[in-house]
Amino acid sequence: MIVSKISRRLSSLSLIAASIVVFGGCASQPTATAPTGSSANSASPAANQQGLKAVRVQLSFLKQSLDAPLIVAMNKGYFAQEGLNVSYERGFGNADTISKLGTGKFDLSFSDMYNALEFNEKNPNDKVIAVAVTQSRAPFAILTLKEKGINSPKDLVGKKLGAPTGDGPRKLFPVLAKEVGFDPKSVEWTTMEPRLRESFLLQGQVDAISGFSTSALPSLLKGGKKLEDINIFYYNDNGMDFYGNAILAKASFVEQNPDTVRAFVKAYMRGLQDVLKDPTAGLDAVMASDDSKLMDREAEKVRLQVALERMFISPEVEQIGLGSVDPARLEKTLKQTAEGFGLKTTPSVADIYTDKFLPPKEQRTLPSDRKPLS
Repeated sequence: MIVSKISRRLSSLSLIAASIVVFGGCASQPTATAPTGSSANSASPAANQQGLKAVRVQLSFLKQSLDAPLIVAMNKGYFAQEGLNVSYERGFGNADTISKLGTGKFDLSFSDMYNALEFNEKNPNDKVIAVAVTQSRAPFAILTLKEKGINSPKDLVGKKLGAPTGDGPRKLFPVLAKEVGFDPKSVEWTTMEPRLRESFLLQGQVDAISGFSTSALPSLLKGGKKLEDINIFYYNDNGMDFYGNAILAKASFVEQNPDTVRAFVKAYMRGLQDVLKDPTAGLDAVMASDDSKLMDREAEKVRLQVALERMFISPEVEQIGLGSVDPARLEKTLKQTAEGFGLKTTPSVADIYTDKFLPPKEQRTLPSDRKPLS
């Protein structure tokens, strides 16, 4: 279920989000937008771009509050200070982002390592790797309404679940069921387009949905539900302690441009630390960067609050610093991914992650003076 810590922080946000927006499509996609054409956002307008190395970056999806570290680092000139002129474009989902990275359309991308495993197996000559983990825990979850009487993952037996076919948490559900202790075939799956996922739950066509809590939760709140109406079962709390998104690069790009990768990671980590220090300023920066003015601030606030308490900050990060991983933990999740995705072989940690481009630990520690999001 939703942890009490997040419930306390988000209870007031849920009332605001539910009251200010008329919910139309119950979409799982965030309402934020980013450039879709060839022109992308670039480094701070005040920065002198002469002599800077151009770096093309793709987001995992539409620009949203989770991208605050990138926006802040650009605004404050951190990339320019490292000799980089960074531009970015919106993504169209993790699988598409990884595929475009593999073709060389972008130099770096924000996506998850686990989808990259599947891509690497199918495209061994275009392998991608993670050079830093930006989210210590993944937002993979099963969400349901309390009125359904589903109070634990085991209560899903005999129920109808909904998700798009390619949904990562859905593909990993058989492993989750195994970890929890029930037959994954005991549930019935309904397939729909991503934008209809939450509407199926709200309309009672399914009993629960799988997906990213950072996408589904804001949409359910917009749909008129309150936080206390929703049960969330995180995969991380049920035997599948997956990492969230990472900074990915094509292996050949890393080999040919090690200094560029190192510089990007260093600047991004500075932006991430700034957002953790003052998340409200980070949210403000993202909202100000939205030329379309279609982003919903309250939805983005809910999304960022979840990220702050479940994804960016964790006991592990307190110990090993931002961007790094626990090899034993990552190894276990790689084995679970190989099983869930039906990979031919189980990749090793070195096959998908390297820490050689991280700044020294003292430069990527969690800030001690962290302000609450307001």
